[in-house]
Amino acid sequence: MEPRIVIIGAGHAGVQLAASLREAGHRGPLSLITQETELPYQRPPLSKDYVAADAASGPLALRPESFYAEHDIDLIPGARVESIDRAAGIVTLSTGTQLSYDRMVIATGARNRPLGCAGSELPGIYGLRTLDDARTLQRRLAEARRVVVIGAGFIGLEFAAAARKRGLEVTVLEFAARPLGRAASEPLSVWFAAAHRGSGINLRCNEGVERIEAQDGHLQVLSTAGHGYEADLVVYGIGVLPNTELAADSGLACDNGILVDAFLRSSDERIYALGDCANFPLAATSERARLESVQNANDQARALALTLTGQPTEYRELPWFWSVQGEHRLQIAGLSAPTDDAVLLGEPNTGKFSIALFRDGVLAAVESVNRPADHISARKLLSSGTPITTSMLEASASLKELARSTPIPA
Repeated sequence: MEPRIVIIGAGHAGVQLAASLREAGHRGPLSLITQETELPYQRPPLSKDYVAADAASGPLALRPESFYAEHDIDLIPGARVESIDRAAGIVTLSTGTQLSYDRMVIATGARNRPLGCAGSELPGIYGLRTLDDARTLQRRLAEARRVVVIGAGFIGLEFAAAARKRGLEVTVLEFAARPLGRAASEPLSVWFAAAHRGSGINLRCNEGVERIEAQDGHLQVLSTAGHGYEADLVVYGIGVLPNTELAADSGLACDNGILVDAFLRSSDERIYALGDCANFPLAATSERARLESVQNANDQARALALTLTGQPTEYRELPWFWSVQGEHRLQIAGLSAPTDDAVLLGEPNTGKFSIALFRDGVLAAVESVNRPADHISARKLLSSGTPITTSMLEASASLKELARSTPIPA
């Protein structure tokens, strides 16, 4: 008998793992558990397309409903895993059902970091993480005139751009000195700040939230700078927290995520973790990281499927990310650091450019705005195993030319 595999979580990581397991030849029992009652869906459009004025009636499903039956995947919606009995190899669900497992994979993702300021519990204040969140915001946006967004990360700026495109007055409050501070280089942050302000968004940096009050049928957001902003709707996106409680309660090692090795194996050799909730060693540096991206979730799932079907595979894929903010598509290959040296490629005033980031003279990441060819070339270069130096880039007419002339492993 092939092992019984139970996957907890049906986001991008969990669904891709189930599909990849079948593709890799696993024919044993396979269960996929999700707390949500919806068919598993794509999450990135929730903060972009789905809150636009012309949004479709529903999100894109990760797989059609028929996929699960056709591939003998036992999709269990509307159920929460209450406990894991590691000694017996049993998970107990909120429905009272018990499932045995030979291998278990935790793909529980992450949740919004709570706002936490005084007044954060008032009606009209929302996070954006799930389809239910997006549906509520889509409905409220149709009634609102003024929106305050708290947090200028990817989610906050994507939502702010969508709200502004609908003609709403939008203010974004960011406690840090620049937007996208954790994800992007300073030159890119500066450019996006100007772009969003140019679209009419009131972007306020170095300004957090002191408290929120209800006044005469609207909300008043009082900032740490002493300013007040009226809003019909407040949306916050101030980071996420990994959902590790189930793992920690069962005795698995956790530290900013479930600690796993290069094979995505936890401190229990029968239990694995992947996606937003997994803290894993980066292949390039061996430093540990927890990445929140669809690419990371899908690629980890493909690697883990091989491991679980008898082909031990370390996760070594290059991290890459993307974000659509209004008319601008941002794509990032690699992981940057605040001390990286930036080399500008193209003309920012055209809205099409890239920034190559070098660490100790070697290419570490490339940020591309509306230049998809640069992004594809950067991914090839950063995955080539060849150290790309500033002199190599200077000697080439473009990233595309440099990628063409750099040996790429099969």
